[in-house]
Amino acid sequence: MKKQILIFISILFVFTNCNAQQNLLEENYVKQEYKIKMRDGTKLFTSVYTPKDDSQNYPIILRRTPYSAAPYGISNYPKNIDTWKHLIEEGYIFVFQDVRGRFMSEGEYVNMRPYIPNKSKNQIDETTDTYDTIEWLINNIPNNNGKVGLYGISYPGFYSSMGAIDAHPNLICVSPQAPIADWFIGDDFHHNGAFNLPLAFSFFSTFGIEQDSLYKSWPKRSFEFNTEDGYKFYLDMGPLKNANNKYLKNEIPFWNDLMNNGTYNDFWKSRNIRPHLKNINPAVMVVGGFFDAENCFGALETYKSIENQNPTINNTLVMGPWYHGGWVRSDGDKLGNVFFGSMTSEYYIQNVELPFFNYHLKGKGELNLPEALIFETGSNVWKSYESWPPNNLVKKDLFINSDGTLTFNKKENQNEYTEYVSDPSNPVPYTQTKSVRMVKEYMVEDQRFVSNRSDVLVFESDVLENNVTLAGSINVEFFVSTSGTDSDWIIKIIDVFPDDYPNYEFTPDSIKMGGFQMLVRGDIMRGKFRNSFENPEPFIPNEVTKISFALNDVSHTFKKGHKIMVQIQSSWFPLFDRNPQKFVDIYNADESDFQKAINRVYSSNDFPSKIEINVIE
Repeated sequence: MKKQILIFISILFVFTNCNAQQNLLEENYVKQEYKIKMRDGTKLFTSVYTPKDDSQNYPIILRRTPYSAAPYGISNYPKNIDTWKHLIEEGYIFVFQDVRGRFMSEGEYVNMRPYIPNKSKNQIDETTDTYDTIEWLINNIPNNNGKVGLYGISYPGFYSSMGAIDAHPNLICVSPQAPIADWFIGDDFHHNGAFNLPLAFSFFSTFGIEQDSLYKSWPKRSFEFNTEDGYKFYLDMGPLKNANNKYLKNEIPFWNDLMNNGTYNDFWKSRNIRPHLKNINPAVMVVGGFFDAENCFGALETYKSIENQNPTINNTLVMGPWYHGGWVRSDGDKLGNVFFGSMTSEYYIQNVELPFFNYHLKGKGELNLPEALIFETGSNVWKSYESWPPNNLVKKDLFINSDGTLTFNKKENQNEYTEYVSDPSNPVPYTQTKSVRMVKEYMVEDQRFVSNRSDVLVFESDVLENNVTLAGSINVEFFVSTSGTDSDWIIKIIDVFPDDYPNYEFTPDSIKMGGFQMLVRGDIMRGKFRNSFENPEPFIPNEVTKISFALNDVSHTFKKGHKIMVQIQSSWFPLFDRNPQKFVDIYNADESDFQKAINRVYSSNDFPSKIEINVIE
């Protein structure tokens, strides 16, 4: 009975809190809906929330989204305003727009619509739609002060980045948050050419359903998983082509695009926004999470591309210990079983985001943001830098050794290689959690659950006598061979906690933090793309081959008393699809193409495999 009462009180609290938030918006704002005509005649649905207090003028904050500007109808207000409550209390005009072809906006929808340079009069892309929307807003919405800010998380982050290019003169500041940048190289659906199966499948099975007319609600799923065991579901699916054969039935156009464009061809290159992030005049604040399983790459690469191509503008990078959107969708004090020491999201909201918009759009307060505001995990402190990556980093090499050690100096006279058998029918799982969707906590998950597998190589340093702080990229330079003609290579950088490390207050009884193996950074290289993403090449069986690639940037301190571990494997399932280990078009491979392979990682004098890190000293 006591438990039921507590549950009832919790539900009542959530309901009351949501109602209070909704009332905050309803009591203080007036809602209007418009169909704004673009230069080609297409009309885009737009909701506008304006403060009832008309004694002053307000700046506009715009978010363009493919995820719906709902709720529709001027008497309907959003029920959950957690992510922008601080801005509502401050007082802005809020504008939400369905991008063309989505929900109540006219036109054809195109995923990551390519940027068109040197456009003719009526040619459109997301830059022109943003420009035309802002032009209409400043001339038609009463009590606006002529200043516009643009922001969005994830896909809306992509539209924010696009809106900053060739921007309307009244667009004063832009904040792309976890923005998509390149869907083949590092964001969302591919990492170095390897396919993110659970993310793409679960996303496009709903998002990718085409609609014949305007619509106000999400389409129903095309199928039900009927299980939460993602490992079993995707293994039972078999080769990738069975996704259509068994479930999607060729009814998801962009899934078919994914399957038909298995190399970095013009289809993907045209959707790479990075070369086009120039001619940007608004102030920019790029926000991302080091543990964002979707768009960590996008945030880092968007900042770097803007910085390199627009050196005179105000361009800031903010990176915290967050999952996807965690800076406004969580307290930011922990992820999984890892604790970050403080409410990092509250710090961001009050000391970063709110001052950014207030300063640029209202001329209010001071903005003391550095070039890069970076949260350093491990030590759990915020750091300010004049550049990112920081200046004066010291490059060091970590060598893997055939005796299972990891050292800063290359060992002499050791065995030539370490080997393992990679079996596509028994791939290494990426998480202990059973879910058909990608598990965000995998980014910091304890790796002890796979460290004893025979197909996972483990290399470990001695106990650290001093702190080792990494910043910036981690570069892999390995010499490998495979008995097949293709293979994946997954590299994981892990922080091993001391055996006597105490549990946190929230640590589940089933987890012991002593000896915890925290994943700090990991990524995959699909071997056939080792020299070119455009022109894949087979391996020559058993021939020593060099592979080099970069992991996403980190900011992490391996504390004194901890150890650094590196794990190497050739599958990470179902986070990434299985490599048949035969040089084939994986998207159309047959079950008979999948084969075991003997994979070797070399550590000899002639072929020293190493990881290059950047250390703050």
